[in-house]
This record gives sequence, C-alpha cells and structure tokens, in this order.
Amino acid sequence: VEAGGTQLNVPSPPMVAKAIKNSAELCGMREAHLRDAAALCGAFAWLEGAHAAGEPLDEHAVGVRFGEWRRQQDGWLSDSFPIIVGAGRNGAVIHYRAECGACAPVGTAERCMVLIDSGAQYDCGTTDVTRTIHLGTPTQLQRECFTRVLKGNIALDSCTFPEGTPGFVVDVLARTALWQAGLDYQHGTGHGVGAALNVHEGPQSISARFANTEPLRAGMVLSNEPGFYDAELGFGVRIENLLIVVPKPTAHRFGGKQFLGFERLTHVPIQRSLLAPELLSAADVAWLDEYHAQVRERV
Repeated sequence: VEAGGTQLNVPSPPMVAKAIKNSAELCGMREAHLRDAAALCGAFAWLEGAHAAGEPLDEHAVGVRFGEWRRQQDGWLSDSFPIIVGAGRNGAVIHYRAECGACAPVGTAERCMVLIDSGAQYDCGTTDVTRTIHLGTPTQLQRECFTRVLKGNIALDSCTFPEGTPGFVVDVLARTALWQAGLDYQHGTGHGVGAALNVHEGPQSISARFANTEPLRAGMVLSNEPGFYDAELGFGVRIENLLIVVPKPTAHRFGGKQFLGFERLTHVPIQRSLLAPELLSAADVAWLDEYHAQVRERV
C-alpha cells in the first residue's frame, strides 16, 4: 500500500473452502450431534429429577453436571465454549457466565425458567445447542414468547431458497413471529460452525447485517438460534439447533438454479409445557411431532 498498491478487503479464499464441509466432515458432524444429544437428554433428565427431589441447585453447579454428562461420551475432547446457564433474569443476559459462589439458584420461584447454551468438541465434530426449560408452571407471557421463538426456529428450518442467497435474506423468517407481537432480539440468528474446529466460523452467517453477502452454499453448517430477552420481565428464551445447507428437490428450477434448504443436526427435545398451543399452526405442530419422532428414533 505504501508503495502505491491497492488494499483489498475481501474474505480469504480458504475460509469459504473450509466452511463447505466434505462428506467425511458432515458424517462426523452427524455422529458428534448424536453423541451430544444422548448426553444432553441425560443431563436434562437429571436436572428435572434433581429439582423435583428438592435438591439445592445453582447455575454453576448445573453447568458442571452438564459437563460431566458430556465427558461420558466417546470421543469427547473439550467444551466448544464455556457453558451458559442463566436462571430467571440471568437468562436475559445473552453471554452470561455463572461464577462459582456468586451465581443464582436454579428452580426457585423467580428462577424456574432456565436457559442453557452449551457445546462440545468431539473427535469427529463440533456441537452448539441451546434449550430453554421451565422447572415449574410458566406464565402465559413466558409461553407466548417461547412459542414465538420456536415458530421462528421452525420457519427458518423449513425454508427453501435459490443458490446464491446470502444469509441476511432469510433472517427475517426467524423474526417474523416475534415482530408480529412487537418483539425482537438483538443478535444474529445464525453463525457458521466448524467441523471439529471453531464453534464460530465464517464467512457465512444469518443475520440482519446486510453487508455480509456471502451466499449460503451446500455443505455449510450454521446455527439457527432466534431468541427473546427481557431482564425486567425476568427471563430469556433461546432455541438453537445446528443445520447443514443441503440441495432441495423442487418441481421447477427457475433460471436453471439449484434450490437449497436445511438438514437438522441437533436432536435434543424441546419442552412442550412451555408452548402456547393456540399460536401454533398445523404445520408447526407437524414439524414438532416429526422432530421429536426423529429424536426418539435416533437418540
């Protein structure tokens, strides 16, 4: 530049090649998510049972126990990031960290709604999953917010789009059900995920950042994580699955284009007691039933 050259601000070519997983990497990612789902199903069952038995719990202790469940899985190497366990209003802090001896209890009257965002590195792949659960009886507002977040997750998961589409084009699908009620969230909907590499990987993303025009390409892995957060209301919601971009068969191919969609990697149950059934369409219910049938079959 100093000698009169031109500085280019463009993505590094290897980034795109790394983001498009080959068949071996995708096979490993599928296996990693099955192992992870088995661990998380056990961990959530333990949490619900411990709370029902009156065992005193706090955010840090819950995070430790979730880590213990994961370490029992074959090929576990490490967490892919520090676990987030946010009870009550702490669930509204998007990147909350619970500190031992200075964190909130879990399952008390104001701390029954719990957001847990966690992931692991296995010898075959990387995981990142968020579930929000309630250990008591949720309010109607909590049910509504949870259901609208889930509807956004389903809408993005179910969409079909032409090749060449950047992530910001489909971001609106994850927000529409929230927008209809005057709600929103202040983070991106999806980030790229590496195959046994970085849990946050570019250049692809799904967000309202219009400057990122990187197309979603077959073989890329992204998160699908709409949410809602309000500390004054005393809770936060996020539902996160990882997805693979895959070719989708369509009746037509306008302009000769291949159309794309998503394959779900994450197989962790979604808590039905937090749903507001009156907000779900028939298609939403069918998606949820199919999802849980796949969880039961594969995990």
